[in-house]
Amino acid sequence: MRAARLRQFVADLRSSFWLRPAAMTLAAILLAEALVRLEGARLPDGLEGWIYAGGAGGARDVLGAIAGATIGVAGTTFSITVAALTLASSQMGPRLLGNFTRDAGNQYALGALVATFAYSLVALRSVHEGDDGGFVPQLAVSVGLIFAFGCVGVLIWFLHHVATSISVDRVVAQVQQELTAALAAATTDTPAVAQAEVPRLANAAPLRAPGCGYLRVLDDAALADWAAGQDAVLHLDVRPGEFVFPGSVVGQVSPAGRQQDAQAALAEAMVLGDGRSVEQDLEYAVRQLVEIALRALSPGINDPFTAIGVLDRLGAALCGLAGRGLPTGRSFRDGRLRLLRPASDYAGLGDAMFHMLRQAGAGQPAVMIRLLEVLATTAKVETAPARRAALHRHADLARDAALAATQDASARQAILARHGEAVEAATAA
Repeated sequence: MRAARLRQFVADLRSSFWLRPAAMTLAAILLAEALVRLEGARLPDGLEGWIYAGGAGGARDVLGAIAGATIGVAGTTFSITVAALTLASSQMGPRLLGNFTRDAGNQYALGALVATFAYSLVALRSVHEGDDGGFVPQLAVSVGLIFAFGCVGVLIWFLHHVATSISVDRVVAQVQQELTAALAAATTDTPAVAQAEVPRLANAAPLRAPGCGYLRVLDDAALADWAAGQDAVLHLDVRPGEFVFPGSVVGQVSPAGRQQDAQAALAEAMVLGDGRSVEQDLEYAVRQLVEIALRALSPGINDPFTAIGVLDRLGAALCGLAGRGLPTGRSFRDGRLRLLRPASDYAGLGDAMFHMLRQAGAGQPAVMIRLLEVLATTAKVETAPARRAALHRHADLARDAALAATQDASARQAILARHGEAVEAATAA
Protein backbone atom coordinates (compact mmCIF):
# COMPACT_ATOMS: atom_id res chain seq x y z
CA MET A 1 0.00 0.00 0.00
CA ARG A 2 2.97 2.31 0.40
CA ALA A 3 3.76 2.16 -3.32
CA ALA A 4 1.81 5.36 -3.98
CA ARG A 5 3.76 7.31 -1.36
CA LEU A 6 7.05 5.89 -2.60
CA ARG A 7 6.13 6.76 -6.18
CA GLN A 8 5.32 10.34 -5.27
CA PHE A 9 8.43 10.64 -3.09
CA VAL A 10 10.66 9.48 -5.95
CA ALA A 11 8.95 11.90 -8.34
CA ASP A 12 9.41 14.79 -5.90
CA LEU A 13 13.01 13.80 -5.26
CA ARG A 14 13.85 13.68 -8.96
CA SER A 15 12.30 17.09 -9.53
CA SER A 16 13.89 18.72 -6.47
CA PHE A 17 16.37 21.51 -7.09
CA TRP A 18 18.92 20.39 -4.53
CA LEU A 19 19.52 16.71 -5.35
CA ARG A 20 21.97 17.02 -8.26
CA PRO A 21 23.96 19.92 -6.72
CA ALA A 22 24.21 18.01 -3.42
CA ALA A 23 25.43 14.88 -5.19
CA MET A 24 28.00 16.86 -7.20
CA THR A 25 29.24 18.62 -4.06
CA LEU A 26 29.66 15.34 -2.20
CA ALA A 27 31.54 13.86 -5.18
CA ALA A 28 33.84 16.91 -5.28
CA ILE A 29 34.64 16.60 -1.58
CA LEU A 30 35.50 12.92 -1.97
CA LEU A 31 37.62 13.68 -5.04
CA ALA A 32 39.58 16.34 -3.18
CA GLU A 33 40.30 13.96 -0.31
CA ALA A 34 41.36 11.24 -2.74
CA LEU A 35 43.74 13.54 -4.65
CA VAL A 36 45.31 14.79 -1.43
CA ARG A 37 45.99 11.21 -0.36
CA LEU A 38 47.39 10.38 -3.81
CA GLU A 39 49.92 13.19 -3.62
CA GLY A 40 53.34 11.87 -4.49
CA ALA A 41 52.09 8.93 -6.54
CA ARG A 42 53.82 8.24 -9.84
CA LEU A 43 52.08 9.89 -12.77
CA PRO A 44 52.10 8.84 -16.44
CA ASP A 45 54.87 10.26 -18.58
CA GLY A 46 54.02 13.66 -20.06
CA LEU A 47 51.77 14.83 -17.22
CA GLU A 48 54.48 16.16 -14.91
CA GLY A 49 54.77 19.40 -16.88
CA TRP A 50 51.09 20.16 -16.36
CA ILE A 51 51.12 19.72 -12.58
CA TYR A 52 51.22 22.78 -10.33
CA ALA A 53 54.77 23.27 -9.04
CA GLY A 54 54.45 26.29 -6.73
CA GLY A 55 54.90 26.50 -3.01
CA ALA A 56 52.47 26.41 -0.13
CA GLY A 57 51.75 30.16 -0.24
CA GLY A 58 50.93 30.06 -3.94
CA ALA A 59 48.72 26.99 -3.55
CA ARG A 60 46.86 28.67 -0.72
CA ASP A 61 46.28 31.79 -2.83
CA VAL A 62 45.12 29.80 -5.87
CA LEU A 63 42.66 27.64 -3.97
CA GLY A 64 41.37 30.60 -1.97
CA ALA A 65 40.81 32.61 -5.14
CA ILE A 66 38.94 29.73 -6.75
CA ALA A 67 36.73 29.20 -3.70
CA GLY A 68 35.91 32.90 -3.32
CA ALA A 69 35.22 33.44 -7.02
CA THR A 70 32.99 30.42 -7.49
CA ILE A 71 30.76 31.04 -4.47
CA GLY A 72 30.50 34.73 -5.35
CA VAL A 73 29.54 33.97 -8.95
CA ALA A 74 27.05 31.35 -7.77
CA GLY A 75 25.29 33.79 -5.45
CA THR A 76 25.19 36.66 -7.93
CA THR A 77 24.14 34.54 -10.89
CA PHE A 78 21.30 32.82 -9.14
CA SER A 79 20.08 36.07 -7.58
CA ILE A 80 19.71 37.45 -11.10
CA THR A 81 18.05 34.21 -12.15
CA VAL A 82 15.45 34.45 -9.39
CA ALA A 83 14.63 37.99 -10.48
CA ALA A 84 14.24 36.88 -14.09
CA LEU A 85 12.03 33.95 -13.10
CA THR A 86 9.88 36.23 -10.96
CA LEU A 87 9.27 38.46 -13.96
CA ALA A 88 8.55 35.44 -16.16
CA SER A 89 6.14 33.93 -13.62
CA SER A 90 4.14 37.16 -13.48
CA GLN A 91 3.56 36.87 -17.23
CA MET A 92 3.17 33.11 -17.62
CA GLY A 93 1.94 31.97 -14.19
CA PRO A 94 3.56 31.14 -10.84
CA ARG A 95 2.79 27.43 -11.23
CA LEU A 96 5.40 27.28 -13.98
CA LEU A 97 8.25 28.05 -11.57
CA GLY A 98 8.45 24.32 -10.90
CA ASN A 99 9.43 23.80 -14.53
CA PHE A 100 12.47 26.03 -14.04
CA THR A 101 13.55 24.44 -10.77
CA ARG A 102 13.22 20.97 -12.34
CA ASP A 103 15.42 21.99 -15.26
CA ALA A 104 18.49 19.75 -15.16
CA GLY A 105 20.68 22.42 -16.75
CA ASN A 106 20.04 24.87 -13.92
CA GLN A 107 20.78 22.18 -11.36
CA TYR A 108 24.04 21.10 -13.00
CA ALA A 109 25.20 24.71 -13.32
CA LEU A 110 24.61 25.36 -9.62
CA GLY A 111 26.21 22.02 -8.80
CA ALA A 112 29.36 22.84 -10.79
CA LEU A 113 29.90 26.15 -8.99
CA VAL A 114 29.13 24.90 -5.49
CA ALA A 115 31.10 21.67 -6.01
CA THR A 116 34.17 23.62 -7.13
CA PHE A 117 33.85 25.82 -4.04
CA ALA A 118 33.66 22.79 -1.75
CA TYR A 119 36.53 21.08 -3.59
CA SER A 120 38.77 24.11 -3.14
CA LEU A 121 38.04 24.36 0.58
CA VAL A 122 38.80 20.68 1.19
CA ALA A 123 42.04 20.89 -0.79
CA LEU A 124 42.99 24.16 0.96
CA ARG A 125 42.77 22.64 4.42
CA SER A 126 45.60 20.22 3.58
CA VAL A 127 48.07 22.97 2.64
CA HIS A 128 50.55 23.78 5.40
CA GLU A 129 54.09 25.00 5.85
CA GLY A 130 56.72 23.72 8.24
CA ASP A 131 60.38 23.17 8.92
CA ASP A 132 60.19 19.91 7.04
CA GLY A 133 59.01 21.69 3.88
CA GLY A 134 55.30 21.51 4.58
CA PHE A 135 52.76 19.85 2.34
CA VAL A 136 51.40 21.13 -0.99
CA PRO A 137 48.74 19.02 -2.73
CA GLN A 138 50.03 19.83 -6.18
CA LEU A 139 47.80 17.31 -7.92
CA ALA A 140 44.69 18.63 -6.15
CA VAL A 141 45.63 22.24 -7.00
CA SER A 142 46.06 21.32 -10.65
CA VAL A 143 42.63 19.69 -10.80
CA GLY A 144 41.20 22.74 -9.01
CA LEU A 145 42.53 24.96 -11.78
CA ILE A 146 40.83 22.73 -14.34
CA PHE A 147 37.57 23.03 -12.41
CA ALA A 148 37.96 26.82 -12.32
CA PHE A 149 38.32 27.06 -16.09
CA GLY A 150 35.38 24.69 -16.44
CA CYS A 151 33.26 26.98 -14.28
CA VAL A 152 33.98 29.85 -16.67
CA GLY A 153 32.46 27.78 -19.45
CA VAL A 154 29.54 26.81 -17.23
CA LEU A 155 28.86 30.46 -16.46
CA ILE A 156 28.79 31.42 -20.14
CA TRP A 157 26.50 28.50 -20.97
CA PHE A 158 24.25 29.20 -18.01
CA LEU A 159 23.64 32.83 -18.99
CA HIS A 160 22.63 31.66 -22.46
CA HIS A 161 20.46 28.91 -21.01
CA VAL A 162 18.56 31.23 -18.69
CA ALA A 163 17.97 33.75 -21.46
CA THR A 164 16.43 31.07 -23.67
CA SER A 165 14.59 29.19 -20.93
CA ILE A 166 12.37 32.17 -20.03
CA SER A 167 11.28 32.57 -23.65
CA VAL A 168 7.55 31.95 -23.83
CA ASP A 169 7.89 29.67 -26.86
CA ARG A 170 10.42 27.54 -25.02
CA VAL A 171 8.24 27.38 -21.91
CA VAL A 172 5.17 26.40 -23.93
CA ALA A 173 7.17 23.67 -25.68
CA GLN A 174 8.44 22.28 -22.37
CA VAL A 175 4.97 22.19 -20.82
CA GLN A 176 3.62 20.49 -23.92
CA GLN A 177 6.35 17.87 -23.62
CA GLU A 178 5.26 17.22 -20.02
CA LEU A 179 1.67 16.87 -21.19
CA THR A 180 2.67 14.48 -23.98
CA ALA A 181 4.71 12.37 -21.57
CA ALA A 182 1.84 12.26 -19.06
CA LEU A 183 -0.61 11.22 -21.78
CA ALA A 184 1.76 8.55 -23.08
CA ALA A 185 2.18 7.11 -19.59
CA ALA A 186 -1.54 7.12 -18.80
CA THR A 187 -2.94 5.85 -22.11
CA THR A 188 -2.84 2.49 -23.85
CA ASP A 189 -2.09 1.54 -27.45
CA THR A 190 -5.66 0.37 -28.03
CA PRO A 191 -8.77 2.53 -27.62
CA ALA A 192 -10.84 1.83 -24.54
CA VAL A 193 -13.99 -0.22 -25.08
CA ALA A 194 -17.24 1.43 -24.05
CA GLN A 195 -18.04 0.29 -20.52
CA ALA A 196 -21.50 -0.67 -19.29
CA GLU A 197 -23.09 1.28 -16.48
CA VAL A 198 -22.28 -0.05 -13.03
CA PRO A 199 -25.21 -0.39 -10.60
CA ARG A 200 -24.93 1.30 -7.25
CA LEU A 201 -23.53 -0.75 -4.42
CA ALA A 202 -25.86 -2.60 -2.08
CA ASN A 203 -25.07 -2.89 1.63
CA ALA A 204 -22.41 -0.19 1.26
CA ALA A 205 -20.73 2.00 3.85
CA PRO A 206 -19.22 5.45 3.25
CA LEU A 207 -15.49 6.11 3.14
CA ARG A 208 -14.18 9.43 4.39
CA ALA A 209 -11.12 11.43 3.43
CA PRO A 210 -8.10 10.67 5.63
CA GLY A 211 -6.83 14.24 5.36
CA CYS A 212 -6.98 17.52 3.47
CA GLY A 213 -5.31 18.60 0.23
CA TYR A 214 -5.04 17.81 -3.43
CA LEU A 215 -5.10 14.14 -4.33
CA ARG A 216 -1.72 13.77 -6.02
CA VAL A 217 -1.44 9.99 -6.44
CA LEU A 218 -3.94 7.17 -5.99
CA ASP A 219 -2.62 3.61 -5.96
CA ASP A 220 -5.36 1.89 -7.96
CA ALA A 221 -3.56 -1.45 -8.13
CA ALA A 222 -3.10 -1.67 -4.36
CA LEU A 223 -6.73 -0.82 -3.69
CA ALA A 224 -7.94 -3.35 -6.26
CA ASP A 225 -5.70 -6.04 -4.76
CA TRP A 226 -7.00 -5.27 -1.29
CA ALA A 227 -10.61 -5.41 -2.49
CA ALA A 228 -10.00 -8.75 -4.22
CA GLY A 229 -8.41 -10.19 -1.10
CA GLN A 230 -11.34 -9.06 1.05
CA ASP A 231 -13.99 -9.94 -1.56
CA ALA A 232 -15.12 -6.31 -1.52
CA VAL A 233 -15.90 -3.59 -4.07
CA LEU A 234 -14.79 0.02 -3.84
CA HIS A 235 -16.53 2.95 -5.52
CA LEU A 236 -14.61 6.22 -5.17
CA ASP A 237 -15.91 9.69 -5.99
CA VAL A 238 -12.55 11.46 -6.33
CA ARG A 239 -9.72 11.27 -8.81
CA PRO A 240 -6.14 12.59 -8.85
CA GLY A 241 -6.13 16.36 -9.13
CA GLU A 242 -9.25 17.00 -7.08
CA PHE A 243 -9.18 18.78 -3.74
CA VAL A 244 -10.17 16.54 -0.85
CA PHE A 245 -11.89 18.15 2.12
CA PRO A 246 -11.19 16.73 5.58
CA GLY A 247 -13.81 14.26 6.70
CA SER A 248 -15.75 14.42 3.43
CA VAL A 249 -17.24 11.28 1.89
CA VAL A 250 -14.95 10.18 -0.93
CA GLY A 251 -16.47 6.80 -1.77
CA GLN A 252 -18.19 3.63 -0.65
CA VAL A 253 -17.24 0.07 0.16
CA SER A 254 -19.37 -3.04 -0.10
CA PRO A 255 -20.01 -5.00 2.05
CA ALA A 256 -20.38 -2.49 4.86
CA GLY A 257 -18.54 -4.76 7.28
CA ARG A 258 -15.27 -3.99 5.50
CA GLN A 259 -15.54 -0.27 6.23
CA GLN A 260 -12.83 -0.02 8.88
CA ASP A 261 -10.28 -2.02 6.90
CA ALA A 262 -11.19 -0.17 3.70
CA GLN A 263 -10.67 3.15 5.46
CA ALA A 264 -7.15 2.11 6.47
CA ALA A 265 -6.37 0.83 2.97
CA LEU A 266 -7.62 4.07 1.43
CA ALA A 267 -5.45 6.16 3.75
CA GLU A 268 -2.38 4.21 2.62
CA ALA A 269 -3.26 4.44 -1.08
CA MET A 270 -3.96 8.17 -1.22
CA VAL A 271 -1.19 10.78 -1.33
CA LEU A 272 -2.43 14.28 -0.49
CA GLY A 273 -0.41 17.44 -0.96
CA ASP A 274 -0.51 21.21 -1.13
CA GLY A 275 -0.41 21.30 -4.93
CA ARG A 276 -1.39 19.24 -7.92
CA SER A 277 1.00 16.88 -9.70
CA VAL A 278 1.23 15.61 -13.27
CA GLU A 279 1.86 12.05 -12.06
CA GLN A 280 -1.76 10.96 -12.64
CA ASP A 281 -3.53 14.30 -13.19
CA LEU A 282 -3.76 14.74 -16.96
CA GLU A 283 -5.75 17.95 -16.73
CA TYR A 284 -3.10 19.67 -14.61
CA ALA A 285 -0.57 19.79 -17.46
CA VAL A 286 -3.37 20.99 -19.74
CA ARG A 287 -4.24 23.80 -17.36
CA GLN A 288 -0.61 24.90 -17.19
CA LEU A 289 -0.70 25.51 -20.94
CA VAL A 290 -4.10 27.16 -20.73
CA GLU A 291 -2.89 29.48 -17.98
CA ILE A 292 -0.12 30.78 -20.23
CA ALA A 293 -2.67 31.56 -22.95
CA LEU A 294 -5.10 33.18 -20.52
CA ARG A 295 -2.43 35.49 -19.17
CA ALA A 296 -1.37 36.33 -22.72
CA LEU A 297 -4.97 37.28 -23.56
CA SER A 298 -5.38 39.48 -20.47
CA PRO A 299 -5.72 43.22 -21.15
CA GLY A 300 -2.45 43.94 -19.37
CA ILE A 301 -0.42 41.76 -21.77
CA ASN A 302 -2.64 41.40 -24.88
CA ASP A 303 -0.46 38.87 -26.71
CA PRO A 304 -2.69 36.79 -29.01
CA PHE A 305 0.31 35.18 -30.71
CA THR A 306 1.22 33.32 -27.51
CA ALA A 307 -2.38 32.11 -27.23
CA ILE A 308 -2.21 30.87 -30.82
CA GLY A 309 1.01 29.01 -30.00
CA VAL A 310 -0.69 27.36 -27.03
CA LEU A 311 -3.60 26.30 -29.24
CA ASP A 312 -1.12 24.67 -31.62
CA ARG A 313 0.42 22.68 -28.75
CA LEU A 314 -2.99 21.62 -27.44
CA GLY A 315 -3.95 20.43 -30.90
CA ALA A 316 -0.72 18.45 -31.13
CA ALA A 317 -1.51 16.76 -27.81
CA LEU A 318 -5.00 15.80 -29.01
CA CYS A 319 -3.64 14.45 -32.29
CA GLY A 320 -1.25 12.30 -30.29
CA LEU A 321 -4.26 10.76 -28.52
CA ALA A 322 -5.76 9.47 -31.76
CA GLY A 323 -6.09 5.70 -31.57
CA ARG A 324 -5.04 5.55 -27.92
CA GLY A 325 -7.19 4.61 -24.96
CA LEU A 326 -7.58 6.84 -21.93
CA PRO A 327 -7.83 5.34 -18.43
CA THR A 328 -11.33 4.18 -17.52
CA GLY A 329 -10.97 4.27 -13.73
CA ARG A 330 -12.01 0.60 -13.50
CA SER A 331 -9.79 -2.09 -12.03
CA PHE A 332 -10.67 -5.77 -12.35
CA ARG A 333 -9.36 -8.82 -10.55
CA ASP A 334 -10.27 -12.31 -11.72
CA GLY A 335 -12.84 -10.86 -14.10
CA ARG A 336 -14.71 -8.94 -11.40
CA LEU A 337 -14.84 -5.18 -10.95
CA ARG A 338 -13.08 -4.32 -7.71
CA LEU A 339 -12.45 -0.58 -7.99
CA LEU A 340 -14.36 2.18 -9.76
CA ARG A 341 -13.31 5.81 -9.67
CA PRO A 342 -13.73 8.87 -11.92
CA ALA A 343 -11.16 9.30 -14.69
CA SER A 344 -10.33 11.98 -17.23
CA ASP A 345 -12.00 11.25 -20.56
CA TYR A 346 -11.58 12.82 -23.98
CA ALA A 347 -14.50 15.20 -23.53
CA GLY A 348 -13.14 16.34 -20.18
CA LEU A 349 -9.69 17.01 -21.61
CA GLY A 350 -11.28 18.98 -24.44
CA ASP A 351 -13.29 21.04 -21.99
CA ALA A 352 -10.16 21.80 -19.95
CA MET A 353 -8.34 22.84 -23.12
CA PHE A 354 -10.91 25.00 -24.86
CA HIS A 355 -13.62 26.30 -22.54
CA MET A 356 -11.62 29.00 -20.77
CA LEU A 357 -9.62 29.84 -23.90
CA ARG A 358 -12.83 30.33 -25.87
CA GLN A 359 -14.27 32.57 -23.19
CA ALA A 360 -11.11 34.69 -22.89
CA GLY A 361 -10.39 34.86 -26.63
CA ALA A 362 -13.90 35.46 -27.94
CA GLY A 363 -13.06 39.09 -28.71
CA GLN A 364 -9.86 38.11 -30.61
CA PRO A 365 -10.89 36.92 -34.11
CA ALA A 366 -7.37 35.65 -34.87
CA VAL A 367 -7.42 33.42 -31.79
CA MET A 368 -10.90 32.07 -32.54
CA ILE A 369 -10.02 31.38 -36.16
CA ARG A 370 -6.95 29.44 -35.04
CA LEU A 371 -9.05 27.54 -32.49
CA LEU A 372 -11.42 26.41 -35.25
CA GLU A 373 -8.46 25.44 -37.45
CA VAL A 374 -6.97 23.35 -34.63
CA LEU A 375 -10.31 21.61 -34.11
CA ALA A 376 -10.58 20.88 -37.84
CA THR A 377 -7.05 19.46 -38.01
CA THR A 378 -7.61 17.32 -34.94
CA ALA A 379 -10.91 16.01 -36.29
CA LYS A 380 -9.16 14.90 -39.49
CA VAL A 381 -6.69 12.85 -37.43
CA GLU A 382 -9.21 11.43 -34.96
CA THR A 383 -11.40 8.51 -36.09
CA ALA A 384 -13.51 7.75 -32.99
CA PRO A 385 -17.10 9.04 -33.49
CA ALA A 386 -17.52 10.05 -29.83
CA ARG A 387 -14.32 12.08 -29.89
CA ARG A 388 -15.29 13.72 -33.17
CA ALA A 389 -18.61 14.65 -31.62
CA ALA A 390 -16.78 16.38 -28.77
CA LEU A 391 -14.67 18.34 -31.28
CA HIS A 392 -17.83 19.23 -33.21
CA ARG A 393 -19.39 20.59 -30.03
CA HIS A 394 -16.39 22.80 -29.33
CA ALA A 395 -16.43 24.07 -32.92
CA ASP A 396 -20.06 25.13 -32.53
CA LEU A 397 -19.33 26.83 -29.22
CA ALA A 398 -16.33 28.65 -30.68
CA ARG A 399 -18.37 29.85 -33.68
CA ASP A 400 -21.17 31.19 -31.49
CA ALA A 401 -18.80 32.98 -29.10
CA ALA A 402 -16.72 34.50 -31.90
CA LEU A 403 -19.71 35.75 -33.89
CA ALA A 404 -21.26 37.28 -30.81
CA ALA A 405 -18.06 39.18 -29.95
CA THR A 406 -17.07 40.62 -33.35
CA GLN A 407 -18.87 42.79 -35.87
CA ASP A 408 -16.08 42.82 -38.46
CA ALA A 409 -17.58 41.39 -41.65
CA SER A 410 -14.38 39.79 -42.96
CA ALA A 411 -13.64 38.22 -39.58
CA ARG A 412 -17.17 36.80 -39.35
CA GLN A 413 -16.82 35.35 -42.83
CA ALA A 414 -13.50 33.73 -41.94
CA ILE A 415 -14.96 32.31 -38.73
CA LEU A 416 -17.90 30.77 -40.59
CA ALA A 417 -15.56 29.29 -43.19
CA ARG A 418 -13.28 27.71 -40.58
CA HIS A 419 -16.29 26.41 -38.70
CA GLY A 420 -17.54 24.75 -41.85
CA GLU A 421 -14.18 23.04 -42.31
CA ALA A 422 -14.21 21.82 -38.71
CA VAL A 423 -17.74 20.45 -39.01
CA GLU A 424 -16.93 18.75 -42.30
CA ALA A 425 -13.88 17.08 -40.76
CA ALA A 426 -15.82 16.02 -37.66
CA THR A 427 -18.69 14.50 -39.64
CA ALA A 428 -16.71 12.93 -42.49
CA ALA A 429 -17.19 9.18 -42.94
